Amino acid sequence: MHAIEKILAGHCGRAEVHTGEIVTARVDFAEINDLYLQTVYSFYEMGGEKVWDNTRCAFVFDHYAPCPDIKSASNHREMREFALKNQLTHHFDINTGVCHQVMAEAGLITPGMIVVATDSHTTTHGAFGAMGTGCGATDMATILMTGELWFRVPEIIEVRLEGEAPAGVFPKDVALAVLGRIRADGAVYKAVDFTGSYVEGLNVAGRMTICNMAVEMGAKTAYMQPNQDVLDYVAARAERPYEVVYTDPGYEYTESYVFDVSALEPQLACPSSVENVHSLASVTAEGMVRIDQGYIGSCTGGREEDLAAAARILKGRHIAPYTRLVVVPASAEVMRSCMAKGYLADLMEAGATIVTPGCGACLGAHEGVLAPGEVCITATNRNFPGRMGSTGAKMYLASPATVAASMITGTITDPRPYL
Repeated sequence: MHAIEKILAGHCGRAEVHTGEIVTARVDFAEINDLYLQTVYSFYEMGGEKVWDNTRCAFVFDHYAPCPDIKSASNHREMREFALKNQLTHHFDINTGVCHQVMAEAGLITPGMIVVATDSHTTTHGAFGAMGTGCGATDMATILMTGELWFRVPEIIEVRLEGEAPAGVFPKDVALAVLGRIRADGAVYKAVDFTGSYVEGLNVAGRMTICNMAVEMGAKTAYMQPNQDVLDYVAARAERPYEVVYTDPGYEYTESYVFDVSALEPQLACPSSVENVHSLASVTAEGMVRIDQGYIGSCTGGREEDLAAAARILKGRHIAPYTRLVVVPASAEVMRSCMAKGYLADLMEAGATIVTPGCGACLGAHEGVLAPGEVCITATNRNFPGRMGSTGAKMYLASPATVAASMITGTITDPRPYL
């Protein structure tokens, strides 16, 4: 069996499972973000009284942090009341950051676990050798009541990433290149196993970026065999003991895609689809693309390594006149570290606006939404119409380095000359 199948089998008390089977499995951790107050309502509507385990579930207030309107403030109040009533051990309020980042930082994500959250980008936790997946309010309410959920054992496809990335090519570029080939519907309800020498050498941040974007192919979950960086990260933080689950050599995948990372250039996902991917050079060859805003942040592009890359490019320079650069650290921990290392000061000197850790404008709620006709280059994960504000705005997805370089010129710009 594949590691994903081993995880499912172990969590439903069976020796093995097979593709296509429906199984009921134990959930190790459940997370509810602040878009899903309906989870609380569904919990009570189905007869729930107390959560099954107050140490294995948490709310994370990240999409509306801090609250931009009365409705979101009211939702937060009701969620806090539920958390307090159930004496949840973990509660991540508006001062913490994006759910996927803060759960990992808190030591709640370990290899071999099943984590379910009310957020599609829970595939991020495949970076740690865990099975992470998203669900809706009713399924989450079921987990809170029972600690279990049904799953269909997914087909497993391999995305093998070989080689060493050239200077100026970042994990986000690699993720976009994969998306451009597999397309937005190429992995629907499948598990994506990222393998190869490039993955073996990736740090935790790079792994999280690539696994995060797996859901943009429709993936149910993602997986990477833990490397030493992951094991060291988890060992320093883990709240509970864990068993590492490795992929068996010789596993026969349903499909396999191979990429030579050493041949990649910086990539762009052009408006208005994540699969509309082109090399940056091919886009700029057709003429300058003027931008109004740059955005660095979210669960895809807001980690310390992302802000460090942007600061490296922008230090001693300034963003173009009549543009703005919004920087959203993925967590308070990231923000503190970037403050201590001077990255935030360098970005602010260059003209960036630093906002509260969280999701910010990634979902079009606040802190940097776009007006009709505006163009944004962003390190986030989606660029469909209306994602960051007006349906009349256009978004280009890129690496944080490409965003930073583009802010210097006010047009989409290759970051390599600035590194």
